[in-house]
Amino acid sequence: MGRKRHSSKQIDRLLQAFLDDPPRWRFGYELSKQLRIGPGTLYPALMRLAEDGYLEQRWDTEGAKPRHLYRLAPDGLEFARVRVGPPPLPTLEAEAVA
Repeated sequence: MGRKRHSSKQIDRLLQAFLDDPPRWRFGYELSKQLRIGPGTLYPALMRLAEDGYLEQRWDTEGAKPRHLYRLAPDGLEFARVRVGPPPLPTLEAEAVA
């Protein structure tokens, strides 16, 4: 029996990035650079998450060439919260800096 689908550190980092701003549409390239996950790992993960209904995807046709955009679907929001947990609460130190 193999590993569970969507069970890797890269998937957890990807889900956390989406949880940071759930309604925001994100480009794969942007996620790749932010998370330092190569395209050979990132794009198959994005496709699997979308196929399973955890991500919404659409085409952005405004630029020079069409590109996919991704964001958490309602089921994905719940899945991500269960997988990576709730976002950390701000600390007093973080509030003092702000």
